Amino acid sequence: MPLFHPIRCEVRNVFDVLLTNDEKAIRDEVRAFVRDDIDPELLVLMDGKEKEYPYEFIKAAGKKNLLGLRFPEEYGGRGLGWVSEMLAIEEIGVLGIALGCAYSLPSIVGESIDKFGTEKQKKEYLKPTLEGKLICGEGLTEPRGGSDFFGTNTTAKKKGDVFIVNGQKRFVAGGVGADYFVIYAKTDFDAPPHKSLSAFLIDRDMGVKVEEEYELMGCRGMGAARIIFEDLEVPAENLVGKLNGANDIFNAMMVPERLTSAAGPIGMGRAALEIAVRYADKREAFGRTIRRFEGISFKVADCATLLDAARGLVYRAAKVADTGRWCRKEVSQAKAFCTEAGLEVVSEAMQILGGIGYTDVYPIERLFRDARLATIWTGSNEVQRLIVQNEVFKEILSEDRSAKRNVELDTPGAEKTEEKVFSEALDKYW
Repeated sequence: MPLFHPIRCEVRNVFDVLLTNDEKAIRDEVRAFVRDDIDPELLVLMDGKEKEYPYEFIKAAGKKNLLGLRFPEEYGGRGLGWVSEMLAIEEIGVLGIALGCAYSLPSIVGESIDKFGTEKQKKEYLKPTLEGKLICGEGLTEPRGGSDFFGTNTTAKKKGDVFIVNGQKRFVAGGVGADYFVIYAKTDFDAPPHKSLSAFLIDRDMGVKVEEEYELMGCRGMGAARIIFEDLEVPAENLVGKLNGANDIFNAMMVPERLTSAAGPIGMGRAALEIAVRYADKREAFGRTIRRFEGISFKVADCATLLDAARGLVYRAAKVADTGRWCRKEVSQAKAFCTEAGLEVVSEAMQILGGIGYTDVYPIERLFRDARLATIWTGSNEVQRLIVQNEVFKEILSEDRSAKRNVELDTPGAEKTEEKVFSEALDKYW
């Protein structure tokens, strides 16, 4: 009797059962774009540092109306949901983290303009960005710190109809290449940190200077740089949202920041695993293909499971984000788990290929360098775990316990309250 019934062994995407027809259609459309419209030479030139920014990729995606899928049609989007965007980014992710970043930035920067911007800002910045006519970037990290966002030292002081901006931002994707940036700066010097910052749209030609273009391990060709502002005059109308209201903008932008960071590595892991599976099915050792060895086949099983678990977390977080509800926990869980899953799968794929996986004969070594960054940027995974634990404590400690079984009573010693010693009760013993 066969171990598996043949009728149940057809190749299929099990996640299709969770998707609507429209969601499957956008996934297939982006998959075709990745297959047919992206020249491999672009990836080679970017990774070889011969291409400073993938302008043609942005223009091609904009021409096909694939940028900022979630935004209203009147501004160049398609009015779709978060799940659709996650599906699209996974497909873009097979190209690596640099193009995944380029594809995600219109969504990340667009979030601030769509939710908090004026009608003029939406028409002058958001619409041409989604059309691929303007390149956007954002400035968060500063030399003195990354995760300490509200410790920002960049300042913006009001002077008549302009703000005078001074400071610098580092690791800015598009620092070389972007036409404009969303920049956070301190505007209230007496208020608590989370009430002291404002966000601005700053055009490169206002006087933004590139101080340092970074030599990166991966994510090459995205123009990552340190940019500086020296007495820049930024029109007051370029303020995004309310003065000193950047806390709300930052929190809103962290949803696309971290969800896109989560979905891309799934694509990178998937690409690496597909290469490894095909390789293991052909490569022979000791008289048989290496897929017949448990040391290889179990790696494939574990990698496939990791990627499917990651998708589940991403789709769940996307569904919650679509409701408009507070979703910090779900987004942070997805970001931490998916970036680590993607890195592990790429690493295991390299292990399956052996020495040849460590060369440029296959793109796995580039994907490995790319995947390593995903666990660091958009809030390190350590920061994500801080967020998750905080949300979990709040959820459990504030819930209505009467709605659930009191499992603490399911033990013979449940009534020994004198043994349930907490900090105050310890005083008499010490």
